Amino acid sequence: MQPSKRPFLLLIRDGWGHNPDPQAFAGNAICLAKTPTEDWLLATYPHVLIKTSGEAVGLPAGTMGNSEVGHQNIGAGRIVDQEVMRISRT
Repeated sequence: MQPSKRPFLLLIRDGWGHNPDPQAFAGNAICLAKTPTEDWLLATYPHVLIKTSGEAVGLPAGTMGNSEVGHQNIGAGRIVDQEVMRISRT
């Protein structure tokens, strides 16, 4: 794979989750807000949703992640086992 020479932006927005359940919108300020810039970015540029809990971020299945775990995995470019996983494997 050839490296891209085009500009690239990695944008991490703590607190901006995604819930596909329309019933969850009622108490979600971001879903209720007018977000023209957000809407334009999503319509114009490629984007991806990432998993943020459990084995996808090096935690036991069903365990909620946090920003530290997420940033560690994104920065490493791979799944980084967290301490609880390393301990349970020894």
